[in-house]
Amino acid sequence: MPYFDSASAAPLHPVARQALLAALDEGWADPVRLYREGRRARLLLDAAREAAAEAVGCRADELVFTPSGTHAVHTGVAGALAGRRRVGSRLVVSAVEHSSVLHAAEAHAASGGSVTEVPVDRLGAVSPDGYASALDPTTALACLQSANHEVGTVQPVAEVAEVCGAVGVPLLVDAAQSLGWGPVEGGWSLLTASAHKWGGPPGVGLLAVRKGVRFAPQGPLDERESGRSPGFGNLPAIVAAAASLRAVRAEADAEAARLRVLVDRIRRRVARLVPDVEVVGDAERRLPHLVTFSCLYVDGETLLHELDRAGYSVSSGSSCTSSTLTPSHVLKAMGVLSEGNVRVSLPPGTTAEEVNGFLEVLPRAVSGIRARLGVPEAQEADPVAESVELDALGLRCPQPVIELARAIGTVPVGGTVTVVSDDEVARLDIPAWCAMRGHAYVGEAARPVGVAYTVRRLR
Repeated sequence: MPYFDSASAAPLHPVARQALLAALDEGWADPVRLYREGRRARLLLDAAREAAAEAVGCRADELVFTPSGTHAVHTGVAGALAGRRRVGSRLVVSAVEHSSVLHAAEAHAASGGSVTEVPVDRLGAVSPDGYASALDPTTALACLQSANHEVGTVQPVAEVAEVCGAVGVPLLVDAAQSLGWGPVEGGWSLLTASAHKWGGPPGVGLLAVRKGVRFAPQGPLDERESGRSPGFGNLPAIVAAAASLRAVRAEADAEAARLRVLVDRIRRRVARLVPDVEVVGDAERRLPHLVTFSCLYVDGETLLHELDRAGYSVSSGSSCTSSTLTPSHVLKAMGVLSEGNVRVSLPPGTTAEEVNGFLEVLPRAVSGIRARLGVPEAQEADPVAESVELDALGLRCPQPVIELARAIGTVPVGGTVTVVSDDEVARLDIPAWCAMRGHAYVGEAARPVGVAYTVRRLR
């Protein structure tokens, strides 16, 4: 059964497995102890730190291991903000950061700090000018992911780091999705990553803090990991994480070239094989193994279940797969279609046969779901009114858009259809439907219950 969700967690690399088993025998003792078992463990820890630092592109004494990538982000953000509290309390982040960064930003705002979000374009990329506009003399820290975890768009980190450096603001880079493919270029100040994203074991994160960056660790401290990540670390997992990072980086160029061809095939053929689909993210500046697309008139959760039954494991940013019924913050910030969203992220070793099999299964799965949901065919009937209002209250994604598609043929060209919905995703998907179907989105207006979204028929 092909596993196509390596952006969530990559399969354990063979080198990681070998290193983990060996370290269980040799690295079980406390590396701060001076007896021989402790010294042996310390040698393993030092070697792992040197290997990880080489891959990151920093000094070994600038890097610490943490219990997870999320822990690394929270520690890095809190420590950098505390270290620069005399400068100010402003935190600048992009609108598409990983939830770990946004949660850290929420905690900062709750404690009295201020947070500024930098918007992205429809491809999911920030602009250096956007960061330049967001920075001011009270800015303590800026954060930017190296590549987006949902759509794969690579961010202009080097350019943003130059903008931040020009005004003395440190830049924290979340490199969780990209570090296995190569080092992060540019003058970043702090960097975080997570081992299970590149084929290492879960439960290991990296935090690098450049010399000269003001940093004040928060919470109780101890003598381990420079006081930045207290507690007895999982040394066998750390050894396996560093060994696998070195291994995947040695394979990265060849594997990236091979997977990019397969992803390009998915991008092209999905657009041809599936009607009413939007492939999102940058087609060029992107991670080599990841592609995301959204399908009109499709329940995202049902689509994922259908693909799983067919033997393909994928993930989604669709509101239809969420208990909150709100679209992914990434898709929302980009302003792209969210319903029927599928993220395919190919692990190393994925074959062309597996990708071709997926492309055979996907159109049938989408067509079957649309048929069950009653998606209308193109209507040739004569219009019945200049304007129509639909009560879609209580209907959830993708039903409000399906009701809109049914009604658009009942008004003449130039007529309007208004959909009243209390589903948050309608604010995103109705304008996206208009763009895809060639109609004009007029706007929205609050109602006592829900929101009214108005569309003008253009053809």
